[in-house]
Amino acid sequence: MYAFESSFLLKTLLLIIVLSSAMFLFNTLIRKWLGVEKPKAFSHNHLNDIHKKIDWSIRIFFIALMLVGGFINATRFDGETYLFLETWVLLFAMVIATETVRAVVEWKYAENPKAYLSTILQLTFAMILVILIFATDFFGMF
Repeated sequence: MYAFESSFLLKTLLLIIVLSSAMFLFNTLIRKWLGVEKPKAFSHNHLNDIHKKIDWSIRIFFIALMLVGGFINATRFDGETYLFLETWVLLFAMVIATETVRAVVEWKYAENPKAYLSTILQLTFAMILVILIFATDFFGMF
């Protein structure tokens, strides 16, 4: 039977709070520094129809790839899975792809010419945090 150590939930909650606070603080400072308005919370703002179509195409592609990848990895006889078909790798790639498209569309079509810089900096900071978390084994917490 699987069991967690008694402090697992506390450590997980602490990690989520610290990372969320770091992202919130970074995003707030970048938006103020570049003069970019704050997007609505928990909404997906498409800049125009082109952005909406490209974004949904990327999402549908990655969802299909996750389903196919899950099936392929589940049916492997040797128990070894393909890393590039793992769900977490595909989710990471999807976020990078959608945010890169957002930055390009903001660069071409946004009213504020600095909006794309905010998106690129936020994506870069998030990627650095994720890589740092895995490279340090969750800062030695787990």
